[in-house]
This record gives sequence, C-alpha cells and structure tokens, in this order.
Amino acid sequence: MNPAPKSYDLILASASPRRLALLDQIGIIPARVVPADIDETPRKNELPRAMASRLAAAKSEAIAATVDTGVILAADTVVACGRRALPKAETEAEARACLMLLSGRRHKVLGGICVTAVKPDGTRKTWQRLVETAVRFDRIGDTEIAAYIDGGEWRGKAGGYAVQGHAAAFVAAINGSYTNVVGLCVHTTAKLLRAADAFMSS
Repeated sequence: MNPAPKSYDLILASASPRRLALLDQIGIIPARVVPADIDETPRKNELPRAMASRLAAAKSEAIAATVDTGVILAADTVVACGRRALPKAETEAEARACLMLLSGRRHKVLGGICVTAVKPDGTRKTWQRLVETAVRFDRIGDTEIAAYIDGGEWRGKAGGYAVQGHAAAFVAAINGSYTNVVGLCVHTTAKLLRAADAFMSS
C-alpha cells in the first residue's frame, strides 16, 4: 500500500528502473519520476561516503526547487574500494578495470538517501541517511570477466556490476542491506518516507 496520501505527490528523482522496482516491492508507487540532472563529477579529494551523501542531497534539492508541494526521494550509490570511489562504468574498459580491482577483495557499497518534503505554504524539511553495505567478491578469472563484459549488464552500474544479475555469482558474502547494493535500501527509505508523511500531514 502506498504510504503517501493523495494530498501530495511522491516524486522519485531517479531514472533507475531498479529503484522503481524496489519501491514497488514494498508497495510504494511514486506519482512521478523526475530524474535530477546534476553534475556527478567527484570533487577533488572527496571521499566516497561524502560523495554519496552530497549527490543524493543535490538531486533532492534540484527537484525540490521545481515543485510547489510534494515529497522528493533521491538516492545515489557509490562503490568504494578503500578510499577510492569507483566509476559508474560506461565503457568496457572501465567495467573490466572495476571487476579486476574488486576480484578477491572486500569493498563497500555506500547508498546516500535524501528525502525532502515541501508543503504548499513553502515550509520544508529534509531527512538524509547513508547506508553502508560490505561486499566480498571471490576471485574472478579473466574468462568470467570477459563473459560478464559481453553480457552488457554492467553498463551505467556503480563499480561495473549489478548484484541482482549475473554478478551474483561473484559475491562470496554481503554484510548489511542487500537492497542497498541493488540501488536503494528499502528499510531506510520506508522510515524516511514515514517521517515525511507525518510532516506533510501535520
């Protein structure tokens, strides 16, 4: 059941079909999907945790500035190996480099979530959380990497992989929220949306 009352719209500030599917899984159906168009370039010396939080907040703010009333849900996922944020792979070379780096190692998936509620009178409130999940990959052979690259599901994915797809075979262990690795921690998101609902109804 969608927790958002009919008096306001829930707006998902993301074009990710994975986030939309995860919300649907717990009965949350956004009234609108309005992807935030922001510069996602990492800042100089920016650490992965700060990057995930900053980008989620920037996406939420970008959409909140365009609406008269509503609740905006924004998120950003950063895959970190040590202090290094891996890219959202756009080329085969990027994806291969990510998988070679993650092979046989433990890494973190950092999910920034930001919810901004805007009342008709202009009153607004923002809630933000950072969810951290530890993931450990088995060693991945060159043949396995090549086969995964050929499949194409890495494209546009943080760290060059999609845990809900064929890359599940690489995962030896996950400590923390699985849905965070997919793209959105539904447990944390539901809590933030409940807080926003209470604010909008007050």
